[in-house]
Amino acid sequence: MNKTLTLLLLMCHLPIHAQGAAAMFADADLKLGQSLVAQHKCEACHVQKVGGNGSAIYRPAGRINTPGYLRGMVEQCNTELNLGLFPDEVHAVAAVLNRDHYKFK
Repeated sequence: MNKTLTLLLLMCHLPIHAQGAAAMFADADLKLGQSLVAQHKCEACHVQKVGGNGSAIYRPAGRINTPGYLRGMVEQCNTELNLGLFPDEVHAVAAVLNRDHYKFK
């Protein structure tokens, strides 16, 4: 891949990763996010993966360090577990996780 194309691809991802959580999640439906977390038993899956109460999954050695990466991780769970969440639902779940665990500004 040439340098120009690489730079262009990186720039396409920049806004979502550089954007602050307050702006990124301002329009999120938190009630929907909470409902989806409960419906899909996210916490039970996290307990199974990391043990304890499952909360250790929320800060794995700095992997999730921006609101954009958080949303991406929720999308990854959606895809891997075949949850069938729509983009606005992924967004809502990420906003709830940010509010309750990550607290990105």
